[in-house]
Amino acid sequence: MDKKLEPLFTPWKIGNCEIKNRIVLTSMGGTDLFGWMEKNHFDEDGAKFIMNVAKNNAGLVLPGCQPVYNPMLGQWLHKNKKMYKDLAKWMPEFHKTGAKLFVQLTAGFGRSFTVSEMMEKLYNTPVVNVLSKPVMNLDRITASASPSPNRWSDKLPSREMTKAEIEQTVESFALCSKMLKEAGVDGVEVHAVHEGYLLDQFTLKYVNKRTDEYGGSLENRYRFATDIVKAIKRECGDDFPVSLRYSVISKTKGMRQGALPGEEYTEVGRDMAESELAVKLLEEAGYDCLNCDNGTYDSWYWAHPPIYMPENANLADVEHIKQFVNIPVICAGRLDPRVAAESIESGRLDGAGFARQFLADQEWVTKMINDCEEDIRPCILCHNGCFNMAHYKGVPNDQDLSDSLHMSRCAVNAETMQWNKHKIVKTDSPKTVHIIGGGIGGMEAARVLKLRGHDPVIHEKADRLGGTFIPASAESYKGKLRDLLKWYVLQMEKLGVTVKLGDEIKDISALGDGPVIVATGSVPRLLKKVPGYEKMVEACEYLNGKEVGETVAVIGGGLTGSEIAYELALTGKKPIIVEMKDDLIAQKGVCLANSSYLREWFALNEVPVYLETALKEVKDGSIICSDKEGKEIEIPCDSVISCAGYIPAPIAQKSKNVQLVGDCKSIGNLRSVVWSAYEAAMAIK
Repeated sequence: MDKKLEPLFTPWKIGNCEIKNRIVLTSMGGTDLFGWMEKNHFDEDGAKFIMNVAKNNAGLVLPGCQPVYNPMLGQWLHKNKKMYKDLAKWMPEFHKTGAKLFVQLTAGFGRSFTVSEMMEKLYNTPVVNVLSKPVMNLDRITASASPSPNRWSDKLPSREMTKAEIEQTVESFALCSKMLKEAGVDGVEVHAVHEGYLLDQFTLKYVNKRTDEYGGSLENRYRFATDIVKAIKRECGDDFPVSLRYSVISKTKGMRQGALPGEEYTEVGRDMAESELAVKLLEEAGYDCLNCDNGTYDSWYWAHPPIYMPENANLADVEHIKQFVNIPVICAGRLDPRVAAESIESGRLDGAGFARQFLADQEWVTKMINDCEEDIRPCILCHNGCFNMAHYKGVPNDQDLSDSLHMSRCAVNAETMQWNKHKIVKTDSPKTVHIIGGGIGGMEAARVLKLRGHDPVIHEKADRLGGTFIPASAESYKGKLRDLLKWYVLQMEKLGVTVKLGDEIKDISALGDGPVIVATGSVPRLLKKVPGYEKMVEACEYLNGKEVGETVAVIGGGLTGSEIAYELALTGKKPIIVEMKDDLIAQKGVCLANSSYLREWFALNEVPVYLETALKEVKDGSIICSDKEGKEIEIPCDSVISCAGYIPAPIAQKSKNVQLVGDCKSIGNLRSVVWSAYEAAMAIK
């Protein structure tokens, strides 16, 4: 192991609980021990994930947050005795790993509850609203400190939570904690004065307008959170550790308005001055640890950093707040292990929190210890598999129900939290399988086939592996994507996969009658009906190095176009975005944390954005467009980049022996490429 990492593997304590090292798995919805958005029970999939992480050298493990009041079926978490007994039977096996387990309990979501179109209809149809309350009481689930708009929807506002409801919630925290202690759990974490969840909404002045003992002064606004820890300590004793998930600074300008890194703004939530006072109050109330980052759902990119956010984005603020308490402090959020190790060694930090990297590779800590870091499958910060809650103008959470109910899966690791569906099964009949295309889809199929005992052969027409993922990972800020490409190429070498470069297959009949996987991707959609379309630079051409001028019109404001415009601006050019829809990145599957960052970055940096605008002509030195009223606009520019989407380009159709994977089957994202490739490789007997 690199000596620089050694401080991560020193023991420490939270209260009287000694933890073997500083690596902390922080909670993610979907990795729960008592189920997620379903009837509470001891969850075997959540337990398997937690055990995998513990066996692979994490020090402190926190499963996904458990609402003490379950949004589904309105269950109180302390009333299901059986699942605590099931947990007690499991805990001895967990403790054999040497890790410690804190279960995170949440008071709820309030105005941050992720609302879908179906929920809007449930809430706003009177008869259905009444009938649905036993299953999903949206009025109760979304209640907040004060009446306020929901983060996702204008059609489902939050009402004020009653004092009786607050007191009932406090009591449930205490009862659940006692039962968890009796089951052998090492501690609990209270979720959360953090990320704009319910407890945080009580602390934040822009949400909390109450005039009773839960509003107004700092002590009153934090009373809900301090009442909870006091109640837990009364039930469990002072020696039972209680951590608090905590956002140091809200980084919020207003409802649905975040503050970007480096932006000058007026904080409407918790600023550093308040935070310095608040952490002392919270410590005095009884909290034994602060598990920290920044942000609210209004500035979600701080708590769920997309690839555009800087590494270690929260570290400086967390290090600062540690100076005001005598309890341990954990930091999370795009944290680099070596940077965290240096901070711990110098006494500026106590624990290093990681989340999504464990979804991509549950063994990554073990690989780091064993000097095998090149074998760590990297998280690329895409949120496609784990938190793909998409939101854009006029649309609430645009997410499939299966994704809402099964979070914490992973775009780059098809197996995570899908072990019943995606698992390596050895073949009894090894075959040579020809794979046409050496992009991510082709390499994933080859990897799975080789692990199963087949003999995959990749035919790639280019002189290197990667396909369209090479330009897709080309932007300056996409180092994690380039890491993933390196990982795949290395796996091909280590597994001994036969790779034929410069080998274009035009007719699959030349490959014989054996199984074939087609992973030839897609071709760009060219706007041939637009006069002057041939003057445009296609997106992949630009990403592969084609030069463009100073002022660049980007045609298409989806994710590809927006990321290209962002890269152009970072390199000093002047992008202009032209988009036919009424919002940027108005597409399914792109997490709000990712899309809101780009939308707000363009607004802050005054990047011209023309919405509901169609390209009509490309001229030398300008483009002609029409707005939603049909009025023509001429926009001067030096170059034009076309980001009009892609069309599947299979070289053969699906048949008995031929399978299509990735974008040659249907246009998607990296998740659809990886998962379909995995499934195709498993389908070959």
